[in-house]
Amino acid sequence: MKRAGCLFLVTLPVVVTAVVYFLGPVHPDGREPLGSTVSAAPKSRQEAKAVAEGSADDAAIADAPPGLAAPEKKELAGKIVASAVNSTVDWRSTYGSIKDIGDGQGYTAGIVGFCTGTHDLLSLVERYTEGHPDNGLARYLPALRDVDGSDSHEGLDPGFTAAWQAEAEVEAFRKAQEEERDRVYFDPSVRLAKLDGLGTLGQFIYYDAMVFHGPDTTANGFYDLRERALAEADTPAEGGTEEHYLDVFLDMHRKAIEAKRLDNDTSRVDKALRKFLEDGNYDLDTPLQWQMYGRAYQL
Repeated sequence: MKRAGCLFLVTLPVVVTAVVYFLGPVHPDGREPLGSTVSAAPKSRQEAKAVAEGSADDAAIADAPPGLAAPEKKELAGKIVASAVNSTVDWRSTYGSIKDIGDGQGYTAGIVGFCTGTHDLLSLVERYTEGHPDNGLARYLPALRDVDGSDSHEGLDPGFTAAWQAEAEVEAFRKAQEEERDRVYFDPSVRLAKLDGLGTLGQFIYYDAMVFHGPDTTANGFYDLRERALAEADTPAEGGTEEHYLDVFLDMHRKAIEAKRLDNDTSRVDKALRKFLEDGNYDLDTPLQWQMYGRAYQL
């Protein structure tokens, strides 16, 4: 999606976090506590990324409700994200989507907007090629490595967009896009949100922010936003309220969008995520109504 720059992959140590036992905070709408055991997710960016992408805390969240990972909620998340990335709620129609939207990150493609300039598209094609070496995108790998971190199309034009669209008809490549979405964006954001004591809406807010800003620890990346939010509000796992923490996190999400360019449209925060929060829809239940970049949607 629209990330601030190339995602640098760093090998990090797995951080084992302490398990804290308490009667979980009550949701703002008066529902049952979030849980009696949660893991205290770390505040530093690097440690939080290691925890989000690791498995050391599996036992701590094993009994947590599925939240956004429940099949029907994950499907809903895919539709809302697709409204932002591809102006549709039919996310399964977007495997072959590819365009340069002029944001300085090259081509944006596929179901979550993998970008040629932000490493995730390169990573997707590399991993796909390991299992399918004769695929139609493999010949572009040298060029993808060269343009990574830039908005350049050098070595990609004129054939790359057609090759992407053709490969998107292959079931294995569609599965590869979904697996990369889950590995890089969905699973880490939902996992960390659960460790922070957040319910389904909070998990989706983390996911949306990670897709838009990138799963990196640099300025205005997802982990930077979370660190800044933690400096101003306690998570439910720390005894804070879900409402206040998410309100603060959305402020950081919005500021980071504006930091890319002052005239950037912030409707994904103002008229979608914040609307769900103001409605008290912590379970992200339908019916849902929101606006995204001037278009109205409902499910």
